Amino acid sequence: MRLLHTMLRVGNLQKSIDFYTKILGMRLLRQKDYPDGKFTLAFLGYGDEKENTVLELTCNWGVEKYDLGTGFGHIAVAVDDVSEATEKARRQGAKILRDAGPMNAGTTIIAFLEDPDGYQIELLNDRWAEE
Repeated sequence: MRLLHTMLRVGNLQKSIDFYTKILGMRLLRQKDYPDGKFTLAFLGYGDEKENTVLELTCNWGVEKYDLGTGFGHIAVAVDDVSEATEKARRQGAKILRDAGPMNAGTTIIAFLEDPDGYQIELLNDRWAEE
């Protein structure tokens, strides 16, 4: 078994695709409209779906905003340098929720961004497991 994807509902598909590709460096792997269901699916990731977990963006036609609820936390993305990645995201217009710095009650350096729909994205060094 393996984890295939995480699905997020988005209000503006192109704006979300731009965020995940231009700011977080993912690739658009595939996209398909479903006219009978009035929705579009887009799959993004850092590698082929056959070997990597990916992100599914679901855009229900005519829905511009969702209530995020309180159960969902965040998506974590590994980066080489959290401070550098945060500053790059800032220059590209991303909303920074928390600048790079040590996590609460720990030493791991993290930062948080917000995607166009309000979902939180945690940036952390991919060597986090060493601590």
